[in-house]
Amino acid sequence: MLKINIIAVGGLRERYWQMACDEYAKRMSSMCKLTVYEERDDAAILARLAKDSRGHAIALCVEGKQLSSQELAEEIAALSVGGVSTIAFVIGGAEGLSEEVKAKCNRRLSFSPMTFPHQLARVLLTEQIYRALNIIGGGNYHK
Repeated sequence: MLKINIIAVGGLRERYWQMACDEYAKRMSSMCKLTVYEERDDAAILARLAKDSRGHAIALCVEGKQLSSQELAEEIAALSVGGVSTIAFVIGGAEGLSEEVKAKCNRRLSFSPMTFPHQLARVLLTEQIYRALNIIGGGNYHK
């Protein structure tokens, strides 16, 4: 089963953000093993990434490439078929991610040229991962 890690600076303090992420995590529990790591800073993110050097890391940052939901699904499927067993999505805090963290990632992904609070980015990411897995599995959520 594909492992997906979300590595984020800081936690979700407000209950409504956590409830939204929990709902999508519950929906995708049969499709992947999702783990969320809440780290204190970029140094902790680098240490976490070093623990799984065989995985594929994707940094969420404004200068990253924008993908459609379908394209994200295709990328996740291609990575999985290509032998990648763990995909880590990395979300920075209020200051974003350092260049050092971004350089350790295999790809940079952007939701939009707009800037979002990291809590909302985490909800959006969790929903998009669920949507991508649903597309891969032929479900009807995306329709």
